[in-house]
Amino acid sequence: MDNPTVPMQPFLAVLHHRPLLADGALGSYLFALTGRVSEQNHLYEAFNLTRPALVRQLHREYLQAGAQCLTSNSFAANATYPPAASIAELNAAAVRLAREAIDQYCQQAQCSDPLFVLGSLGPPLPAAQAPRTASDLYRAQVEALVDSGVDALLLETFTCLDQVAALLELLQDLDNPAPVIVQMALHQRDDTWEQPPQTYVQTAASLGADVVGINCCALAEARAFLVAVQGCASVRDGQVQLAVMPNGGEFRRVGHRYLTGVNPECMGRFAREMAHKGVRLIGGCCEVHPPHIHEMHNYLHGLAAGERIVQLARTPDQQPTDATTKRRNGPFSRKLIDGQFAVSVELLPPRGTGGLKARLAFVAELAASGLADALDITDGSRGIPLMPPGDFIHLIRRRLHWERDLLELIPHCTCRDLNVMGLQSQLIGYWANRIHNVLFITGDPPKMAPTYPRSTAVFDLDSTALIRYAHAFLNAGLDFGGQPLGSHRNPRTHFTIGTGCEPEALDRQREWERLAHKIDAGADYVMTQPTFDRKALAPLTTYRAQVPIIVGVMVLRGLEHARRIAEVPGVVVPEAIFAELSAYADPADQAKAGVELAAEQVRQVRTEGWSGLYLMSPAGHQPVLEVLKRGLD
Repeated sequence: MDNPTVPMQPFLAVLHHRPLLADGALGSYLFALTGRVSEQNHLYEAFNLTRPALVRQLHREYLQAGAQCLTSNSFAANATYPPAASIAELNAAAVRLAREAIDQYCQQAQCSDPLFVLGSLGPPLPAAQAPRTASDLYRAQVEALVDSGVDALLLETFTCLDQVAALLELLQDLDNPAPVIVQMALHQRDDTWEQPPQTYVQTAASLGADVVGINCCALAEARAFLVAVQGCASVRDGQVQLAVMPNGGEFRRVGHRYLTGVNPECMGRFAREMAHKGVRLIGGCCEVHPPHIHEMHNYLHGLAAGERIVQLARTPDQQPTDATTKRRNGPFSRKLIDGQFAVSVELLPPRGTGGLKARLAFVAELAASGLADALDITDGSRGIPLMPPGDFIHLIRRRLHWERDLLELIPHCTCRDLNVMGLQSQLIGYWANRIHNVLFITGDPPKMAPTYPRSTAVFDLDSTALIRYAHAFLNAGLDFGGQPLGSHRNPRTHFTIGTGCEPEALDRQREWERLAHKIDAGADYVMTQPTFDRKALAPLTTYRAQVPIIVGVMVLRGLEHARRIAEVPGVVVPEAIFAELSAYADPADQAKAGVELAAEQVRQVRTEGWSGLYLMSPAGHQPVLEVLKRGLD
């Protein structure tokens, strides 16, 4: 454990407080930029002296993507490779270039957040170098990195624990040691580790490592490593922090092609998953480049949502609006409060200037059918820019000449795009425009595309915090600062408050804990992600007595659509559904099968006694009415 009489170094102090995002690969990215692999007479580390602008460019791209830790371009700059006389110069230049990139970035972006340089130490060449000691191989490099002021030393991609131990023993002899991060490239073969993770972690911890982890591995191996070492005493007691930096590989056969599922969004989800499980240093190795780090940054940024919430005390005369008042918000609210089966249909607003006519025609047909009680309008679903739901609701009313709403119109309200002031302003605007039922969600991080300027997620609040503010403040006549919304007799809003739930989330225990917090914060109803496996809904029975549960059903348009949906976080498509759709060669027949599958799910939602149905058909509006007619008959 840390000695309380010795001040903790800045890098470790931040790491103990919150996760840090490191950069991605240097080697594979330099290969992508130059088209030539690193070798004895073309060493990437020599670029520190011969092509410094290229190295600075690489560092800046990672900083612009959101990295908080830069790895120095010194992986092979030890006595294994270059002439001994150049070791100090190469390593000093590696640290200097990273510092210069940080200074340039901070000046341009006006960034004051702490950013760190990790001094990279790679493994020696194989057996031919075995007779040489760790001191022979690394002392000059280590001294140059430490003298140049690295924030931590990073031992990465080692495969031999004896080599790691020898190098850690060398580092213990330093007069002014830097924090030490150790990462081994461990791999599994038939569920058996080449090197037991527990032995590795305990050995590294006993020899003074501050951070221990795994790199240059598959995502699945990183997850397995984390499971394997969670019980280690040094991890459990906080003697060491954990790090993961996997590769961007994991190729698998998709149709007649081999493709990798490790795209930027996948790495973003992985980063958030690791942070939830206590990993403190997260980054990437081979083939993880700035687009991946950008998505990882966006997903990790959402972890801080809601940290600045202050719950103000309310006096007894500031009680939130009651259910009797909310019952007048529309047919959906009325049925929920009266205990009747309620139906809502999801609709995505247009992404561009087209598509309005077809959407409006669908809304008119749905309203005339009498089969639905509400229309859900998504807000930048999947992090893609769409027309704001409030504007789309205004269009519906104006174009269809609705003096009163024939469907209860429910905008999704995400915490991604607006700060606290903006969220309050948006909700007051909804209130003034007769939008009195809102579904609060934290929201997906914005997606990075080559044609878009960079977009940063805000996440001042998460959905739980925003539910609390809508219920305990706005619905009690107070703004977010606790001041009255007006001097008139009843300044209260009367929002019906909805929230979401992912029954098949990666971390289900955390999802149930979050759901309990949302209900406690004041949610009036819960809408689930589409759930194809009925068993996944079983844990929700605990909450049915507390709040209406609206079960999500999605209409699949065919086999390829099912495969795409299966890639969405929090959605699991069982093999039985793939098998059923695969039985039909004709896409039209697959679409018919998808309609019947959805109709059967609707029937199950009703017969199982859930409070309502949330129907989604992202591939088109055409099947919605058919599914409702069959399923509700």
